[in-house]
Amino acid sequence: MEPEHLHFGGGTADTVLNPIVLLLVLIVGVLILVWPRSKAIAPFIAASILIPLDQVLVVGGLHFPMLRLLALFGIVRLIREKISSRARIFSGGVNKIDLAVILFATSTALAGILLFQEVGAVIFQLGNMYTIFGIYFLLRFLVRDREDIIRVVRTLACVAAPIAVVMIWEIATGHNPYAVLGGARASFYANLMERDGKFRALGCFGHPILAGTFGAIVLPLFVLLWREGKKHHTLAAVGIASTAVIVGTSNSSTPILAYVGGVLALCLWPLRNWMRAIRWGIVFILVCVHIVWKHPVWYLVAKVDISGGSSSWHRFALVDQCIRHFGDWWLIGVKSTEAWGWDMWDTANQYVGTCDSSGLLPFLLFIAILVYGFKYLGRARRVASDKKQKLFFWALGASLFANVVSFFGISYWDQTQVVWYGLLASISASVVIRSESPQLPHESGNWAERASKFTTDAETEAVEPASAQT
Repeated sequence: MEPEHLHFGGGTADTVLNPIVLLLVLIVGVLILVWPRSKAIAPFIAASILIPLDQVLVVGGLHFPMLRLLALFGIVRLIREKISSRARIFSGGVNKIDLAVILFATSTALAGILLFQEVGAVIFQLGNMYTIFGIYFLLRFLVRDREDIIRVVRTLACVAAPIAVVMIWEIATGHNPYAVLGGARASFYANLMERDGKFRALGCFGHPILAGTFGAIVLPLFVLLWREGKKHHTLAAVGIASTAVIVGTSNSSTPILAYVGGVLALCLWPLRNWMRAIRWGIVFILVCVHIVWKHPVWYLVAKVDISGGSSSWHRFALVDQCIRHFGDWWLIGVKSTEAWGWDMWDTANQYVGTCDSSGLLPFLLFIAILVYGFKYLGRARRVASDKKQKLFFWALGASLFANVVSFFGISYWDQTQVVWYGLLASISASVVIRSESPQLPHESGNWAERASKFTTDAETEAVEPASAQT
């Protein structure tokens, strides 16, 4: 599913870049460098999502999709801020989510290098690390407090609207306007995807599933925006409507499931005090099903077909073969899974893809990112003194849960990464929102002390079991 220009050993040999796109990227890059930190959030997120990754600049054999070029401007900004200021460039300092991201990216790259043992593999893995660190740490620098999180969400709503329009245009005309830009995948954008007689729009993304996933994972964030007050209602409503259009026109099961997962997580708000019992109840039911059913419990994945014509059996086979071949991949992964069965080369599952390509350690570190995300949000919600603030953290958790669901059906290799790492950056900022924000009139007098204790605990305590999550 991942395009050739993003594969190790694949890719265009020459630059394929529209001059207008390059000019736009340079303008946005300058804004990232010179604008105040909070104002630089919108242009970076908008440009990095709306510009497809098939716009590629090749320099000395190194491939720079425009997302990497934007990240380069961000890295320059980070270096300048670090040199010119003694203040921390990340709110709250380096936390355990940051460490998990660093170790995940590093161990994944190391596994790939050891697996292939080629110079090209070193270059490829360094490029992947550069992309992850460039996106994540730029957003960690830009997103520092509640107001910054709201700016991120408002920008995503502004981005979702034109994407929805483009995808409606695709379905109505059978043509994607992005094909006009040219690019390494111009022919791919020029032809609308179809499965079982149903058109599947993809907008500016690399695949219809990824396009729909974008709509699904941002829905809880737009609900969060709605709860922030009347001045945000119009934009929040536009965003919510856009997500429905994006998910619907993608015509894929994974986004629908992620969309439902996000909505379900939001609806569980009244049962928030019973979540531990609910989680353990679900685990108990799954264990019982695994014991009494003639199939393994993960065979349930094969039963899911919401959009019609879904490759749900393939999703089950990916998990099943991954478990069966544990001895093959656990150390540093395998070069190819094609021999494991029909269509097994397409590891359209973030969890399975991490295992198969990198081994057990990167998989555990990826899970650690999710665990720390839920853990930090759960603590922030429990410490919060007012309902609005609690709902704020709950909505972030609902978006994180939507990502957890979507990872079962796709891995993020296009600009969807920007939303993912933006969410992680927002969660990291939420850890210190209260301790760095002025005390509100209706808050209790000891709030600062409680928030300070929470921030310290979040940095010092070990990971709790999944049952202690939000």
